Amino acid sequence: MTAEAPQKTPTITDEDIPASDAVRAEWGRRVEAEYRSAAITHHLTLWLIQMAASPDLIHDGLRIVGDEMVHAEMSFAAFADAGGTAVPPLTRESLALPLKPGESLEMAVTRYGVEVFCLGETVAVPLFKVLREGCVVRSAREALDRVLRDEVRHREFGWTLLAYLVEQPCADEVRALVKRELPGMFARLRRNYAPVGGEDKSEIPENDRKWGLMPIARYGALLERCLERDYRPRFGKLGFDVDAAWDEACKLRPRIGTS
Repeated sequence: MTAEAPQKTPTITDEDIPASDAVRAEWGRRVEAEYRSAAITHHLTLWLIQMAASPDLIHDGLRIVGDEMVHAEMSFAAFADAGGTAVPPLTRESLALPLKPGESLEMAVTRYGVEVFCLGETVAVPLFKVLREGCVVRSAREALDRVLRDEVRHREFGWTLLAYLVEQPCADEVRALVKRELPGMFARLRRNYAPVGGEDKSEIPENDRKWGLMPIARYGALLERCLERDYRPRFGKLGFDVDAAWDEACKLRPRIGTS
């Protein structure tokens, strides 16, 4: 396997680069996403406290909540610099984690920990790395720099949490839940990062790149690479069969970019 060529760091500029509606919409969405991540992590950490889980996990969860709020503030600065004036109101129902009827906290923590952190935060690392590659607008680049730095730690929180759960008395239930739920989680991830027709959208205006955006098609390609580089070895180390789950997800969504 050959090493990737190092990426040249683009020079941050104070030049007035015009922002499109797509730029404003994307940075507004990122503000919402960071608030949602803060709320979800706060809720998950409350469950860890109620479980009397490892203090290290609890401290890490609380630190992530603070990170996400910083990300929201920095994303809003980029949104404002792009000419945004008001982020749409958050859907409050999306800022909490519902328990399924009869579900234990341990199983709920497993479900959300795997989907939000082991899957979502893990693929976020390469995604934000690519987003920042062509980003030169100061506020946008500073936000992406901070997010990328923090996402590495957020990713590790998810895998540390899963490793902790498979060592608890509920380990058999944890393993059964992951085996049962992982195909659906992968299918949702594929739907979110490779929407219908997305494989054909491989270009965006250069100014949008400078504001930290990338083509939709790139998201799908990075997800596929994340399967090879992260999901397969990390799940495999904990004794989970990722290939079976991914194959089942592909049956739920026969190919990326189709419904």
